[in-house]
Amino acid sequence: MINNFINKGVLILFMSLTIVEVGAQELGKVWSNDVGVEERAIIESKGLAPVLARGIETPPPFTNLRAAAEWEEIEALTIAWEGFPCILKQIVSASISECRVIIFTENPNSTSNYLTGSSCGEGLNLDNVDIIEQDLNTIWIRDYGANTVYGSWNDDRILVDWMYNRPRPDDDVVPDALGEHLDIDVYTTTAEPYDLMNTGGNFMSDGFGTAFESELVHNENNGGSNWWTTFPNHTPTEIEGIFEAFMGIDTFITMPTLPYDGIHHIDMHMKLLNESTLMVSEYPEGVADGPQINANLDYVLSNYTTKWGTPFNIVRIPSPPELGFGYPNTGGWYETYSNAVFVNNKILLPTYYEQYDTTAIRIWEETMPGYEIVGIDCDDSGNEIISLSGAIHCITHSVAVADPLLISHLPLSDTENTTDAYVIDAYLSHRSGISEAKLYYTTSPTEPWTEVTMVESTDMNGEDFTAEIPAMPEGTDVFYYVSGEANSGKTGSRPMPAPLGWWKFHVGEITPDGIFELDPIVAGKFAEVYPNPASAITCVPVIMSESREVIVVLRDALGRTVEVIHEGLLPSGETKLFFNAASLPSGAYLLNIEVNNVNVAGKKVMVL
Repeated sequence: MINNFINKGVLILFMSLTIVEVGAQELGKVWSNDVGVEERAIIESKGLAPVLARGIETPPPFTNLRAAAEWEEIEALTIAWEGFPCILKQIVSASISECRVIIFTENPNSTSNYLTGSSCGEGLNLDNVDIIEQDLNTIWIRDYGANTVYGSWNDDRILVDWMYNRPRPDDDVVPDALGEHLDIDVYTTTAEPYDLMNTGGNFMSDGFGTAFESELVHNENNGGSNWWTTFPNHTPTEIEGIFEAFMGIDTFITMPTLPYDGIHHIDMHMKLLNESTLMVSEYPEGVADGPQINANLDYVLSNYTTKWGTPFNIVRIPSPPELGFGYPNTGGWYETYSNAVFVNNKILLPTYYEQYDTTAIRIWEETMPGYEIVGIDCDDSGNEIISLSGAIHCITHSVAVADPLLISHLPLSDTENTTDAYVIDAYLSHRSGISEAKLYYTTSPTEPWTEVTMVESTDMNGEDFTAEIPAMPEGTDVFYYVSGEANSGKTGSRPMPAPLGWWKFHVGEITPDGIFELDPIVAGKFAEVYPNPASAITCVPVIMSESREVIVVLRDALGRTVEVIHEGLLPSGETKLFFNAASLPSGAYLLNIEVNNVNVAGKKVMVL
């Protein structure tokens, strides 16, 4: 349907100056994710009147806030019709069977005609599409859209929006239009002392209080300024406090920005797939952002865990070079397969060319069985949206459902156990309470599933359930999923596409990873330090032949101690240590391992 809802009044209410209209419709072109030279020139020539206030500018009045994760059930997918209509039509086509699609556009009739016409595929049925007339600047709705938060854990749905880090006032008020359209309150971090600048492409939540960002969030809230604005002035601790007050985030993981990603959004190189799994881009050794990504990843793994206290499971996915132009360090586009979006039982994936697409699709399908992986070409002639530093995740956002049936489970790992039953623990929560929980398992997903009623755990809180899968012989693959029903009658499963989707573990011999062949004479040595040259978080792998008390120290070219990285016991095998080169002067540095005041190993590091 077409809803001629015009949100210009919101802007008029809070602006006393002329509004800058710098959208694709004005000049017949699409602006990059970042603000380029031409867009900046137009803004400066016309003058910028930023949005001074909007939404509810105080923390939500709830005591159990929870920011939804992207893999949770969504009511609507949102897009901004501002360029690349063929890509947007493919997104709509893939999504309308899974949820409502809400389209913001400056020309509803033109948008409707394109969707129902024969351009870029067959005409679409628009019964599950809302088209809203709205002034726009750009297509990048991920960055300026609002995020679903529940005030009461799985009830009292609200939207939370931040100060947008771009001078695009029409984009900046789209969350208000969305909130009015869906009758959802919008809370905004736009007024002191809660003023916070942030962008959706640089935010990922696990749905249980943990969030990931790059240090862009620190850089744009440190009281500094750029050509168009002065940033809010907060310490990292204050930033974390605002995220907790508005979104319930209590574990805030930040990583250094990457040298070749000009927008510094983590969705360009990683994606949180569930509460325990991170998909991370991978480059050939030493290429582009590969070394810094690896150092950041090791930093996260060494300092943070999942909500269960276990290490994150890591899935690496190769980033392709731009065809004919190479990787970003040689001028190629920042092509990535992490910039995908969940749409309930589907995952919309950016694709580029067959050589790398086939591998990426295979990795996604193996990692997320049961989900339909829908590839959308982001490097096709005339549709090279990746050239503007963004892909599918960047041009979509979502609104989670009002009554989520939350199911969470830490998948079982492979095991050598062939005698004891395998215990399945799951968390199920709904605003009406849980009436029943079921476990289903099989040794082949093409065979019948065995149903087991899960029972409440010993704490009897009505949300923690357990069941057992009987012991299996060696060589068995076990597939399983969890389903639940709320007292309201709502049902759900995890993984969401079950029984097409499932978790799997293998019963049999486990081959350990990470075995090092050590020279027993050498007390300790360095593996390759990365990234080297260094400019931010830097990983220093130390390999010990046996457990020893050691000092690992960083010295400058004159031999002066710059930082004692570690002092104390190191276990045998490899330990990853870290130092931050961001504040160090450029030049050569030396890492040393000292045992009993004797230098036993050294490694040169260059700081940019």
